[in-house]
Amino acid sequence: MALADYAYPTLVFVHLLLFVLWLGADVGVFLLGQHFRKRTVYSLDQRIALLKLLVIVDLTPRAAWALMVPMSLTLSYMGSWWDVWPAMVWISWAIAAFWLWLVFDAHAHDMTPRAARNRKWEGWLRYILCAGYLALGLESVLTGHPIPIGWLAWKALLFGLIFAAAIMIDISFKPVGAQLGQLLSQGSNDETELPLLRTMNRTRIWVWCVYLLLLATAWLGVVKPA
Repeated sequence: MALADYAYPTLVFVHLLLFVLWLGADVGVFLLGQHFRKRTVYSLDQRIALLKLLVIVDLTPRAAWALMVPMSLTLSYMGSWWDVWPAMVWISWAIAAFWLWLVFDAHAHDMTPRAARNRKWEGWLRYILCAGYLALGLESVLTGHPIPIGWLAWKALLFGLIFAAAIMIDISFKPVGAQLGQLLSQGSNDETELPLLRTMNRTRIWVWCVYLLLLATAWLGVVKPA
């Protein structure tokens, strides 16, 4: 077996590894969030430490998400699953590199105008990719074009739905910044804790949607139903 013959199966392995990192690290984020909610178990300082750890762990699923875009297109091209333009594959890698820079640069300069700008750009990038995947998947499922293979068309559509659900996570979680500020300034009491708890409960709905959609896309990629 020539060295070049290992390229495609190696990329399949990396694709699987990205899925494991995405879902596994995201479960870690979920569990840290669950423990943050337990104000009768942990002190406020301990809960803030958990929240800081949550933010760091959350970098892993965000990075895996960004890399899934070019990896899926590369696999489609190399596996001849879809006649995607080579230029589109290279452009997707450039987009992923820019996306990763936005994520890690925002983390490195957190709580600054630069981080706010980066997150705004990242938000618009995700909106565009969400619309693109939803349009691509829906058209392919309904017409068989441009993706002629059914399971791959459905996978593209579900990936678009993952974008939509993840966007809703950020939208639902947005009030947490102000609510957390009140918690730190006023201390732990029902007036500061209950609104924060309600926001986290609403966000969890979309988190579960992402988990289910990830499992569905993984099943389609492994089983490849006719």
